[in-house]
Order: sequence, then C-alpha cells, then structure tokens
Amino acid sequence: MSGFLQFVKKETLHILRDRRTMLVVLLMPVVQILLFGFAISTEVNNIEFFAVAPHRTEAVRQQIERMSANPYFTFKGYIGQPDIDKVLRSGRAAAVVVFARDYDRLIEGAAPDRLDEAAVQFVLDASNPNNAGTGLTYLQSAFGSAGSVAVMAPAVRVLYNPQMKSSYNFVPGIMGLIFILICAMMTSVSIVREKESGTMEVLLVSPVRPIWIISAKMIPYFLLSCMNLTIILLLAHYVLGVPMSGPVVGLVAFSLLYLLLALALGLFISTVSRTQVVAIIISGMLLMLPVIMLSGMLFPVENMPGILQALSCVVPARWYIEAVRKMMIAGLPLSAVWQECCILLAMTVVLVGVALKKFNDKLE
Repeated sequence: MSGFLQFVKKETLHILRDRRTMLVVLLMPVVQILLFGFAISTEVNNIEFFAVAPHRTEAVRQQIERMSANPYFTFKGYIGQPDIDKVLRSGRAAAVVVFARDYDRLIEGAAPDRLDEAAVQFVLDASNPNNAGTGLTYLQSAFGSAGSVAVMAPAVRVLYNPQMKSSYNFVPGIMGLIFILICAMMTSVSIVREKESGTMEVLLVSPVRPIWIISAKMIPYFLLSCMNLTIILLLAHYVLGVPMSGPVVGLVAFSLLYLLLALALGLFISTVSRTQVVAIIISGMLLMLPVIMLSGMLFPVENMPGILQALSCVVPARWYIEAVRKMMIAGLPLSAVWQECCILLAMTVVLVGVALKKFNDKLE
C-alpha cells in the first residue's frame, strides 16, 4: 500500500510542477462558466418596436406607456402602415405593433366588423427565429393584461426558471463538458505519454501491480476535477445566481460518479492510442462535438431526428446534464434520478472492464 501511495504522490507532484497543465485544468472551467453564463446568452432583453395607430386614443397611449415601462421593450415611435416593411428590413426595429382602427371598441368586447379583424397585430422580423419567438411571447404577455383580453388569456405559471435565464440551461451543460475534457483528455494523454517515452515499462517492473499504477495516475486528475466541481458550483450559485434547489450532497455524489466515468473513458482512450496527438484528437474532437451537439447542452434532444436521439443515448453527458438540471434547477433528490445513475454506473463498469482487458492484452 505504501508503494501505491508513493506513486500517487509522484504523479501529484508531476502535475503540480507542470504549470501549463495546471493553468488549463483550473482556469478553463472558470473561463467557460463565466463565458456561457454572461457573454453567451439566448435571452432577448431589449425588443425595439414601432407602433402603427390610426387613432392614437387614450387606450392606445396607455398600452404604449405600459410597454415602454417594461425593461424588455423600447418604444421607437409611431409610423404609418406603408413603413412597416422598411423599418423591419433596415433593422431599426425587431417588431411593429399595429393597432386596429377600432381598438378601443374591440378590447371592450365588441364584435369586429370583419372576421379577419383583430384588435392588435404583431409584425416581427423572423430572420432570427429565436429572437422572433421570444419577442412574440413577450408581446403576447404584454397585451395579456389589457382590457378584456385578460379575461380570455389563460393563466400562465413558469416554474423553476421564471425569468428564463439562459445560465440555468448552460451551467449543467458546461459541467458535463468540462469534466469529460479534463478527466478523459488529461488522463489519456498522461498514460500515453508514459508509453510513448518508454517510462511505462519501467513503472511496470516495479513491485506495484499494473492496476495500481494506472489508478495512481488517475487519482490526481480526479482530485483536480473535484476542485473544479467545487469552483463551478460556487460560481454558478454566487456569481450567476443559479439556484441549488435540490440537496447538494446528492448533486455532488452524482457528479463524482460522472467523474469516475470520465476517468474510465480516458483509460479506454489510452489503450487505443499510440501517441499523444492521437489521444488528443480522440478525446478532443470525438468527445467534444458529441457532448455539445447530442447531449442536450445547447439543443433539446427531443427536437432531434429519431436516429440522433438514439445515438445520443450512448453519450454519457446527456444523462449527466439531464439529471443535474433536475436536481439543481427543479430541486429533485438523488432518488429521483435513479435511472440516470444506473445508466452511468453501467457505462462506467463496461468502460473499466474493456479498458483493463485491452491494457492487460497489450502488456502480454
């Protein structure tokens, strides 16, 4: 046991002396979490709009003032009906609100003169579908409190993320991406570097069994990942304002299981790679793209074609991100994500078994 601890100490000191590795491992999570939390946002915070009002009555003026007081809207002024296309094409506004000629009478419940006549029409620039969809939702919400429209409008309650902050969505995704990159990439490169330089054979002739040598090389990266987990959770809660609604102990326990899976994945990559370059390509390109595209980090899995949904089932980050959102945002306990736990545990066992078998085959 003392020999194993000496190997762990040696690997830890080796990592601590490598300042570039330490800089990447500890600084990259902070930069990514702040970048996705602040700089990259899918929220629409300022919708500039013009208004078309044939009769600028008191009801129209009150509605415009109500929207102008909302921080999500900026009123640019009144225009005529023929100018709608021009202001939208020029980018001077994202939407135009068109009030009917009989707006006052219609909001009081009077029947329209024509079947196609509406009290208010929204004309939006949909060249960016995300902004257009969010803008339409905001506009409908703003007019839901006007006159008799409120009687017909359904009551809406938005749970868990009432302000629709994008950081609530990005933080779990970044956690799934960072842990895969650090544990899998760094572990695979570390082991392949020993084989490439010829020092692995020197380590294997020591009295310590090969399995303990591999474990000793992975433990320092596991501890670094635990530090990153702590840093990410603190930044997410105290800087980005992401709630920790569920039990923190359950969230940490589930994350530790994911770290073990990432370490096993790095060990597997090291068995199929002969050089550090190949290990970086496999762990970087072949892991990063599936995690970003197929895990639900940026795009909902439910919106993907059936074949991609099936393919995403083998991406570990999908199950981790889905479970973390349930525990962190929705406040569910660890027992509520038992299915995700079983899937990640099965993946870990399979990867460890296959990696150790291939590693022993190469030794023989």
